[in-house]
Amino acid sequence: MHEKEEFQKKMNPDSLTHPAEFMVKPKGQTVWEGKNVTLHCTVAGWPKPRVAWYKNNVPIDAKGHPDKYTVESNYNMHSLEIKRCAGCDFMDTAEYRASALNVKGESSSFASVVVKSTFVHPHDSSALALYYSSHFHTFLPRFLPQLPLSYLHVPKWLPSMGNFGVSFGHEGETMSLGCTVIIYPNVKRYQPDVLWYRDNVLLKPSKWVNMHWSGEKAMLTLVHLNKEDEGLYTLRVNTKSGFETHSAYVFVRDADVEEEGVPVAPLDVRCHDANKDYVVVTWKQPAVEGSSSILGYFIDRCEVGTKNWVQCNDTPVTFARFPVTGLVEGRSYYFRVRAINRAGESRPSRVSDPVAAVDPSDRAHLPSTPGPVVATRNTATSVVVSWGASKEVKRLVGYYIEVGVEGSNVWVPCNNKPVKCTRFVCHGLTTGEKCVFRVKAVNAAGYSDSSAASEALLCSAIPAPPTGVTLAERFQGYMVLSWQAPTKTGGADIRGYYLDYRTVKDGVADGWHDPSAPSASRQAVDLKENKFYQFQVRAANMAGLSVASPPSAPLECKEWTVAVPGPAHGLHVLEVRKHSLVLLWETPAFNGRSAVTGYYVDIKEASASDGCWKGVNERSTQKHYLKVAGLKEGVSYVLRVSAKNIAGVGIPCEPLGPIVAETRPGTNEIVVDVDDDGVISMIFECSEMREGSQFVWSRDYEALTDTSRLNIQTAGGRSRAIFTDLSAEDLGSYSCMVTNTDGFSSSYTLTEEDLKRLLDLSFEHKFPVIPFKSEMAIELQEKGRVRFWAQVAKFTSGCQVEYKYTMHFDKSTGIIEMFMDLLEVTDEGTFTFNLVDGKATGRTSLVLIGEEFAALQKKSEFERAEWVRRQGPHFVEYLGFEVTAECNVHLKCKIGNIKPETEITWFKDAIEIEEEDEAAKHITAVNGVLTFDIGKVKLKDERGKDKSLFDLTGKGDAVSANSATELSVQSTEHGIILHTSVVYYTEELPASPSCRDAKISHSDRVQCGVSGEQLWLKINEPTEKDKGKYGINIFDGKDGVKRVFDLTGQAWEEAYEEFKRLNPSEHFYSLPHTDRARVVGGLPDVVTIQEGKSLNLTGNVWGDPAPEVSWLKNDRELKSDEHYTLKFEHGKYASITIAAVTTVDSGKYALQVKNKYGTEAMPFTVSVYFPEDEEVKGDKKE
Repeated sequence: MHEKEEFQKKMNPDSLTHPAEFMVKPKGQTVWEGKNVTLHCTVAGWPKPRVAWYKNNVPIDAKGHPDKYTVESNYNMHSLEIKRCAGCDFMDTAEYRASALNVKGESSSFASVVVKSTFVHPHDSSALALYYSSHFHTFLPRFLPQLPLSYLHVPKWLPSMGNFGVSFGHEGETMSLGCTVIIYPNVKRYQPDVLWYRDNVLLKPSKWVNMHWSGEKAMLTLVHLNKEDEGLYTLRVNTKSGFETHSAYVFVRDADVEEEGVPVAPLDVRCHDANKDYVVVTWKQPAVEGSSSILGYFIDRCEVGTKNWVQCNDTPVTFARFPVTGLVEGRSYYFRVRAINRAGESRPSRVSDPVAAVDPSDRAHLPSTPGPVVATRNTATSVVVSWGASKEVKRLVGYYIEVGVEGSNVWVPCNNKPVKCTRFVCHGLTTGEKCVFRVKAVNAAGYSDSSAASEALLCSAIPAPPTGVTLAERFQGYMVLSWQAPTKTGGADIRGYYLDYRTVKDGVADGWHDPSAPSASRQAVDLKENKFYQFQVRAANMAGLSVASPPSAPLECKEWTVAVPGPAHGLHVLEVRKHSLVLLWETPAFNGRSAVTGYYVDIKEASASDGCWKGVNERSTQKHYLKVAGLKEGVSYVLRVSAKNIAGVGIPCEPLGPIVAETRPGTNEIVVDVDDDGVISMIFECSEMREGSQFVWSRDYEALTDTSRLNIQTAGGRSRAIFTDLSAEDLGSYSCMVTNTDGFSSSYTLTEEDLKRLLDLSFEHKFPVIPFKSEMAIELQEKGRVRFWAQVAKFTSGCQVEYKYTMHFDKSTGIIEMFMDLLEVTDEGTFTFNLVDGKATGRTSLVLIGEEFAALQKKSEFERAEWVRRQGPHFVEYLGFEVTAECNVHLKCKIGNIKPETEITWFKDAIEIEEEDEAAKHITAVNGVLTFDIGKVKLKDERGKDKSLFDLTGKGDAVSANSATELSVQSTEHGIILHTSVVYYTEELPASPSCRDAKISHSDRVQCGVSGEQLWLKINEPTEKDKGKYGINIFDGKDGVKRVFDLTGQAWEEAYEEFKRLNPSEHFYSLPHTDRARVVGGLPDVVTIQEGKSLNLTGNVWGDPAPEVSWLKNDRELKSDEHYTLKFEHGKYASITIAAVTTVDSGKYALQVKNKYGTEAMPFTVSVYFPEDEEVKGDKKE
């Protein structure tokens, strides 16, 4: 009950009775037989109307034929479904009517249903007659029975041509419907009546509807589709002897709404009862209400000629009818409507037809439509428009003239104030555009209808005169001339040239012989031999003839009998710069006795005498262009061309010039560009564009014939030549010139080097990579937390990181961080940061597997345990020893986080040392003898305890190591020696030399050893490459002792000078080979690895030339196979990988390098163990 009450409240908000009204009418449809058809309608009114359906005015009994019809009514939505539409007799093709009835009256709406048959037999006359009886069909049979003579001029549809069928469009699109029509017999200039209907309503040309008839095809164009354009469209062609029709349904989908749930635009906005200060606007509700019901409507108005829309009502109106007041008398307005629901408001509807605010009594006094409009040329930017006066008009105010580009259907006013005469000059037009014009009259009652549009007229001016008229060839009785085309075409194509001539005798010229028609060639005929003539040329375009060119020099009409070619013609220059220019020419009209094989170009300064001509090219060129370089800025030059064949070189042509060598202001060069999408193009800009100027691109100074390689796009003063698929096929010179200017042009030569560079750059732009300043790395922090981090070098604010773990991206520094509090076994693997910045991508990875992961995990666990330990009293530095200069040993440790009540206890051999004990007085060395075998310190308070152990058993190495003196340098005749002295040295004392923090391998040139108590490092034949920081590492049982000497700067200079002084002959006459092969580091002395693991080692090598690298095992060379992987990369990194090591792989290995200056080997030991053996050893220790 509540739902019913809400529905009644919505349908009858004012509690008044309303007649039945179709808010959405049923739409006619065209379908093929065998398909179902459903007709829908929406009916409003109160009381709720009862809807009945009719077929050709016969009620449809849906209950009596449930297999044929289904009728449904849900609230105010009603539908009729026609099932299994079939039968060649077209029984379901009819006019259907929906009738809505209540106490206020009855309302009906009609819709036509057309069922198309798939085939009609051509000889079935009954079927043919029935087929003709239908008002809607798409084609006729191919074989028609003979018709009597009275059926002539009957239009027919071509069965093989594409007539318009059921079409689907989207609001805002433009749709064209076309149909090919044959009028038989074909009578010249016969014009049938071509009519278009929508839902049986005749259409007229308007802002939204354009119609065109070409004599063979009828076209209907729906500009900016709207929902109200949906319906059954019918084309009817009437002749004197009959008519034919063709129909199809057009479906229009609603435009996408800007916000979800809002309604679509209202439909069919119309104006009624227009008066001098108000008008009644009606409309139909939207086809789709959205997520909620319509709450009301807003109405907007706009004065014709402006773009300012004003809302007419402050609160939404609920009915589809609204009187708009406050109009200004005599002005015209457009109207539109917007629907609103709870989700928001719809898009505006299509605007109504313009309506004038005039008194109804004055509306009959509107002026009649002006007569035919005729447009004639005036200048390149203006046209003279004349028209016939309105025949019926009272108190004429004047006329308004409108202009539009042909085919655009956009009209722009030409005058702001009405003119009373029937002639007007329209200025400000665009040169080169085809324009149409129309006129409308205006008086106090309002505007008349617009006149029919004039014929299209091209806006253009007369061209500039040709120049450079010269003789190209001469024969007995006629001569062939050549000239240069006009620099300005006037905005229209040059249609031809008029060639004038006159005789010259004894220097006196007669009158010009003006031709009555343009010359089809460049020949002057009907001349008399051995007489002299002068010639001039005029260019013609649509606007008229140009001024005559300057007369040529007197030329004698005499047959050319020489063997060499005639002069070249058509000389012109491009790309004039301060130091160069490009000269172009055309082939001579007379080749001589053989074909032309080449050309020579001569040049001289304009002020120089004829004896100063200089050849530009020593060898003839077969091309029709040549770049002339080496010009002097500001100097004027003249140029000429001579053709050559087998017989010799012909006479030069008339000089071209003078031409000033200068780069004019505003001159630009062709720029090669690669955009963000990797598209490669050439761009040329011109800031001096004039009326009719055009960009002309050429390749090797010839017109582009293969346009598939280049796509030309021009907008304003900028032209872009886009390479569709740049390859070696596109190599060559490209040039671009701008017509109707003072010679603005440029060129670009695409070389193989440029091709490679552009393709690489295009790839980088198509697939950009985000650069990293620092690749992914790890850092072990407090509590054993592991920090993974990387730093991005260049990115935008939209850069995003893709990873499954939580991380932080500081865009101010470019640092990406990820933290892991605890490393689990499942975390072993590869860690990767993936970055996306627009279409750019970046990736950085870190591999943590095997021993590297285990070591990191172990360190993390240790640091976590250490953090827990440091929460109470703890040792900051554990027990250690210190050897004094007197070789005395002091035990010391450092403690932290203690309290005054913290107990500190000393132990020796697990026995506490009391303060009164005798041992407490001897915690130092006595007579150089260590008396403590084990020392132990223990910390304890209520927060916890800590202990430190130190084993002094066998710590003689520590005493010896700490007694080592600082490194000293000594030069000898063989080299430089670095040495240190050690007290209490033993043979077991391990020591290793290093240079620049890298281990030094023993070789013939670099040696290390022991002499007595002295450790030394000897560098034989030292060179500049031996500079560096040297050190000797002496193991002391803990961290080791390192003695360092910086052999650079002054220390190196002094040592090296002393070496040269001691051995001058060695230095000056026997220079050492400093580029011999050697291993500079990277390999350990001993490698211990568990069986089944993989071993990978990399050594750094050096040598010039690059050394040969080999790996040895037990003095036998290894070969790369499935077990051993040997690599040598970048000439300095040698690596070996042993897959799944076993005990067999234990042994002595060496990396050996060799070049022409020497050989060096770096040995190391590999030891493979079983995990079970390590466990047994651990048990034994326990």
